[in-house]
Amino acid sequence: QVQLVESGGGLVHSGGSLTLSCVFSGSAMDYYAIGWFRQAPGKEREKISCISSSDALKYYADSVKGRFTLSRDNDKYTVFLQMNSLKPEDTAVYYCTTVQFCGHNFYASSYDYWGQGTQVTVSS
Repeated sequence: QVQLVESGGGLVHSGGSLTLSCVFSGSAMDYYAIGWFRQAPGKEREKISCISSSDALKYYADSVKGRFTLSRDNDKYTVFLQMNSLKPEDTAVYYCTTVQFCGHNFYASSYDYWGQGTQVTVSS
């Protein structure tokens, strides 16, 4: 059974940085593209970034482009989301998930796996 566990969230001041980790288990991670979504209170879930299984392709939503960087270490079964220049509007629960592919229209199907989420709070 594939499992994903996020960590690294917390409280940070505006302009600060955090690195989220997504640890993958239960299968060979290099078969899977990984995506990140976030959901703020009262808002719809937003897809923000993805990385292909081979690390050859990455996508960033306009809302995070230039500030967030996604990377993966398949040997360590971990995906990292480096978040810089954080803004209060980045406050949300962040989720990693397996996705069918990485591109601007990436999505998580009903067959994909989700982590439990990690809270990021950015104070002004």
